[in-house]
Amino acid sequence: MDSIKIMHHMDRQPVLLKGDMPLTNAVEHLLAHNKAGAAVVDNQGQLVGFLSQQDCLAVMLKSSYHCDMTSVVSDCMKTQVLFVSPDDSILQLAEQMLGPKPKIYPVVSDGKVIGTINRTNVLCAMNTYMQQCYLTPA
Repeated sequence: MDSIKIMHHMDRQPVLLKGDMPLTNAVEHLLAHNKAGAAVVDNQGQLVGFLSQQDCLAVMLKSSYHCDMTSVVSDCMKTQVLFVSPDDSILQLAEQMLGPKPKIYPVVSDGKVIGTINRTNVLCAMNTYMQQCYLTPA
């Protein structure tokens, strides 16, 4: 199972956000693509942060009292971001996801975000592997 790599199960078309993007635009992107979060990148595609739906909710709730949404992504994003490599093991990531760690990880190669991987992707990979175990005679 350790040979199952993230590259084979990651989302290769992630939503990527920019730090100077208005939060309302970022929320529209997340909703339109049904994503729970997205990597924030600079102009070179380098990872600089991560914005989750939860981050957006907190800011939008506060802004709703005054009807004054002026925040941009960089105001709300997390800058300490855990990420994975496409060559990392699905099994190791699954173990990491059992703890209080993020449930969505940017996949970074040569410093650039090339995808994301989430619990659903990992569970699907593990399910496929387990099905093969039952189909292969011992």
